[in-house]
Amino acid sequence: MPNFKPHNYDQSAMVVINFEEQLALDSFALTLHHLIDNSIDLSAFHDKYNNDAGGRAAYIPSILLKIVLFAYAKGVQSSREIQWQCEHNIIFKALSCDSVPHWTSISNFISAYPDAIQSVFEQVLLTCDSRGLLGHELLAIDGCKMSSNAAKEHSGTLEEFKQKREKIRKRIQHCMKEHKKLDKRKPRERERKERLEQQLASLDKHFEKIDQFLKTATPRMGQGKRSKEVKSNLTDNESAKMTTSKGTIQGYNGIATVDKKHQIIVDAQAFGEGQEHHTLQPVLESVKATYQRTGISEDVFAEGIIVTADTGYSNEDNNAYLKEEGIDAYIPDNKFRSRDPKFKHQKTRHGKRHQDKVVGIQPVIPASEFTFNPKKKTCVCPAGNTMWLKSETTHGADRSKLAFEGKLTDCRRCALKHDCMRNPASADTREGHGRQVSFTVSTGRSATEWMMRRVDSAIGKHYYSHRMSVVEPVFANIGTNKGLDRFTLRGKQKVQGQWRLYCMVHNIEKLMRYGAIT
Repeated sequence: MPNFKPHNYDQSAMVVINFEEQLALDSFALTLHHLIDNSIDLSAFHDKYNNDAGGRAAYIPSILLKIVLFAYAKGVQSSREIQWQCEHNIIFKALSCDSVPHWTSISNFISAYPDAIQSVFEQVLLTCDSRGLLGHELLAIDGCKMSSNAAKEHSGTLEEFKQKREKIRKRIQHCMKEHKKLDKRKPRERERKERLEQQLASLDKHFEKIDQFLKTATPRMGQGKRSKEVKSNLTDNESAKMTTSKGTIQGYNGIATVDKKHQIIVDAQAFGEGQEHHTLQPVLESVKATYQRTGISEDVFAEGIIVTADTGYSNEDNNAYLKEEGIDAYIPDNKFRSRDPKFKHQKTRHGKRHQDKVVGIQPVIPASEFTFNPKKKTCVCPAGNTMWLKSETTHGADRSKLAFEGKLTDCRRCALKHDCMRNPASADTREGHGRQVSFTVSTGRSATEWMMRRVDSAIGKHYYSHRMSVVEPVFANIGTNKGLDRFTLRGKQKVQGQWRLYCMVHNIEKLMRYGAIT
C-alpha cells in the first residue's frame, strides 16, 4: 500500500502572508495596484466625505477602486459577490489589504462618484499617452446598446400612462366590490379574500407610482428639428427604448471613442437615446475638452487627427458641423456601398440585407429599377411607361424631392402590376393610385455631398476601412471577456460612471501589455 501524507481540507490555518507578493509579475492586479498607488490622484473622491470631526472611519477610495476594477476585469459585477471575494479570494485580499467592505459601501462607491470616476479615467488616459500608447492618427467612434436597470414594460407616452392609470383605477374599484361581497360570505372564502387583498396592494402601489410620475413629468421629446414625444419610463426616465439585433430593450447606448494605435479608449459616454447621429457633436466636443484638460493637446482636431464613424452618425447637420470645424472626418451615408464598384454585384450574390426579417410585407420592384432623369425631371417604370410628376418639394437650399406616380390606365393592364404594387387592386378603382416612387435631387453643394465625395475617394476608403478593426474589438473585450451585458444602475450620470469604469479596465489592460507600468 502506498504511504501518502495526511491532509484535511476542512481546517483553518494561520499563514503569514505578504499581500504584495500575492500579485504576480506582469499581471493585471499588480499593474492596477501600482497604477493607483503611484500615478492616480484620488482627491476628487474626498469631497463627499464629512467624517473628519467624528463618525466612523471610511474605507480609503484607493482600496475600493482597486477591488471594483479588478472585479469588473474578472467579470464580477455584483457588489455582494465583490464582498464575498474580499472574504475568500487571496488576490482580492491583497488588493484590499485584508479589509472587507460591506456590499452597500461598494455599491455606493460605484454609483455616487461619477465626476471622480471621470477624473480617474482622464488620469489613466494621460498615463497611456505618457507611455506612448496613443498614436494621435485616427479615432473611431461607435456605440454599444445595453439594457438598463429598468423594465421596458414601464415605458409609454404621458397619454398612455394616463390611460393605464384609468385602467388600474377601474380594476381597483372592481376588486373592492368583490372584496365587499366576500365579507358577507362564509369563512371558506378566506383564501380568495387574501388573494384579492394582495392584488389590491399591488394595484395600489402601481397606481400610486404612475400617479406620482404624471404629477411631475413633462413630455419627453426626441432629438431633431421635427422632434416628437418619445416614450418615458417610470423607473429610469433617462433611459430609452431602443432596437438592437437581439430585439427591443430599455437601456443606454455606451459610446466609445478609440485611438487606432493600441485601441485605447479616449472618451466614454452613455446616452439614453437609440439614435446615434445626435451624439456625434457632444462626443467630439468631449474628446477635445478631455485632451485640453489632460494637457495632451490644446486642439486635437486642428492637428489633423482623423475621425471615423459608421453610417448611424451621418446626417446633414453632422456633416455641416464637421465641415465648419475643419475636422478631418470620414462618415459614410447608408448608400456608400452601392456606389462602390467592388459591391456592384453584392445584392445579386447575397440578396438584400434583412430581407428574411421582413414579415407580412410583400416585396415589390424597388425604385432603383425605375429610370430617372434628374435634368429632364422624368421617370420611366420597368414596363417602359412614362410616369407623371406628382409633386416637387424643396428641402433646404440644396435638395429637392420629386415624386412620380404611374398612370392608372397604364398600371391597370400592366403585366408587372402584381410585382410592382403592394396593393394591385387599388389600380382597378377610380379613386385608386398607380405605382408611386420618389427621388431626392441634390445640387452637390450640401455638406452631405461633400462627405460623400470624401468617403468615395481612394484615401477615404482607406481610412474608413480601419474603423471596424479599431473599435469593434473593444466592445468584444468589454462585452464578452468582461461580461458586461447590462447596466446595473439608474440615471445617466451613474450609468456613465459604470461605463467609464469598464472602459478604464480595458485601458489598464493595455497598459499592462504595452505600457510597462510595473
